[in-house]
Amino acid sequence: MRMSSPGQTQSVEEGGWIRNSKLAIACFAIFAILMVAQSLTGWRDRNNDAHDHHQPAISYPHYLTTGHFVEATFENWESEFLQMGAYIALTMFLVQKGSAESKDPVHEEDDPESHAGDPDAPWPVRRGGVWLTLYKNSLLAAFVFLFIGSWIGHALGGTAEYNANGAAHGQSPVSVLGYIRTSSFWFQSFQNWQSEFLAVGAIVVLSIFLRQYRSPESKPVIAPNAETGS
Repeated sequence: MRMSSPGQTQSVEEGGWIRNSKLAIACFAIFAILMVAQSLTGWRDRNNDAHDHHQPAISYPHYLTTGHFVEATFENWESEFLQMGAYIALTMFLVQKGSAESKDPVHEEDDPESHAGDPDAPWPVRRGGVWLTLYKNSLLAAFVFLFIGSWIGHALGGTAEYNANGAAHGQSPVSVLGYIRTSSFWFQSFQNWQSEFLAVGAIVVLSIFLRQYRSPESKPVIAPNAETGS
């Protein structure tokens, strides 16, 4: 990560919360808009399918509680959190020479224990011990937790949708454990998981040779291809 000069850091800190959080605000705003769009189009798709099978339409609030919506939502969240968590773990040990998405094997991160006396360090660093151990692994732990939660949501929503479709065809319902053992559950999972790692692999390799001016996900435009890290 490229470091800013003291003057640049100060100007950013004095910009106010909104100015300093525009990236997060933009991402979550786009997420909210697309989430609403997904739910509305999913609701319409669900009712169109019900009409084709001579079944009654359902309300929008009711749709938000159906397996159709819950499964589709958590199925995608699950794959995203798996991608990020796995990438964090892999980049701890593996290096891709020339990639902006890889750490530089020559310049290792400072030992956080040596910064216990730094007044600007986060409090777990200053506290040390078990708090530092937890803090050093907190990002990966958070994504593992989010993945497991999304995986459970996928299983629960998928079971509800699977049983709803089965009831329409006179089939007996299955339990959550029964649904997890079906090929349908794993087909949905694998088709999303493989695409996530394809996308990660693509940016790892493409960032060796290609640049995007002003993006922290790219090396500087003037950097040689062999330079590793951003």
